[in-house]
Amino acid sequence: MVTSRGSTWNVFEADHLTETEIWYVSYRSNIRPRREDGERRCARATRKFKAEAEAKQFAEEIIQKGWSAIAGTLNPHTPKKTVPSTKILDWIAGRY
Repeated sequence: MVTSRGSTWNVFEADHLTETEIWYVSYRSNIRPRREDGERRCARATRKFKAEAEAKQFAEEIIQKGWSAIAGTLNPHTPKKTVPSTKILDWIAGRY
């Protein structure tokens, strides 16, 4: 049993793992601003989607902005699929 913020659940029950969003797209701008100390930094953000088609559409919008993206399925969804940035255009086009 695990207790968090007043809620208790059995970690061996799969019910708490049920999630409607099964796809993610993680993205970042290719522009890397400098901090005051001169070090470059990069912020990455992630959005979740219910359907692969929605994830592909969002990834395409991100790519059109000149940003980089990766995608895949969230655990515990099977079969597990990951899409590296080098294959993201093929995935959007349905070739990966």
